[in-house]
Amino acid sequence: MTDTTKLKPCFLIDITTPKKFKLNGLWFGSAKPKRVIIFVHGLSSSAFQTALAESLVDKETAVITFSNRGHDKVVKIYQLTNTKKGYRSVLAGESHEVFTECVDDIQGVIDFVHNSGVHTIYLAGHSTGCQKSVYYASRKDAQKNIKGIILLAPLSDYAGALKFDIDGKLPEATRIAQDLVRKGKKHALLPEDIFSDPIDAQRFLSLCTPDSTEEIFSYALPNKKPHTFKKIKIPLCVFLAGDDQYADRPAKDIAVWFEENNQSEYFSMKIIVGVTHGFSGKEKLVASKVHNWLKNN
Repeated sequence: MTDTTKLKPCFLIDITTPKKFKLNGLWFGSAKPKRVIIFVHGLSSSAFQTALAESLVDKETAVITFSNRGHDKVVKIYQLTNTKKGYRSVLAGESHEVFTECVDDIQGVIDFVHNSGVHTIYLAGHSTGCQKSVYYASRKDAQKNIKGIILLAPLSDYAGALKFDIDGKLPEATRIAQDLVRKGKKHALLPEDIFSDPIDAQRFLSLCTPDSTEEIFSYALPNKKPHTFKKIKIPLCVFLAGDDQYADRPAKDIAVWFEENNQSEYFSMKIIVGVTHGFSGKEKLVASKVHNWLKNN
């Protein structure tokens, strides 16, 4: 029998965000690195999906994975309070997170890194973590906190919703979600026969409608101006998976949108052929290209 046990050395870290939410993370690599890459995971993932993130570690680079409030499907996260109990719980996870609160999550990790004595920081978003990374950096003065952004498989969730709407239920789901929000029930789940995954009304509207704040990579909407994306001036490195199963069009067409709309002072675009959304099997190739990019910006 083959022993598949593999111990991975890392530091367990506890993060407190500016709004006093508690998040858990893992620090891979040296405790005193030259730089830190903060890895922002996608929908329903967590700090423990580390294959791609770990590949970015080298002698000068540490990588932090952390469970942002969109981790897993439905979870409780805890906020410290001045009450007798000392905390309160909030429903989160893919089903209930509020997209714009990613700013608090990411700032909490950046503050942790600064307090650890490291001030050269990059964000690396994967999947919906790409939208979160760009949205964070689009905020006033946020780009002073980071040196650059790495986007791994950035896709439009709205375009994906259109692609997978085989039964044509998206318009009805949108109507129901909008009605729930109007009635003050933004965290009520959509009916299962309308949307099979558990998701509340506000989260659905954020992910699956064209005018949402989260629809940052708007290649499916030729007339929508990507104001948020165009605010990114710091170095930007984009990787697309050549066979991404969630993409609604060829990677080369999505690449054109990024090339035409980026305003970065140092932009790089790479298509990794022969891989799906998670870059499985090509993690080392991605890492080598990331480190080449880091050396030149």
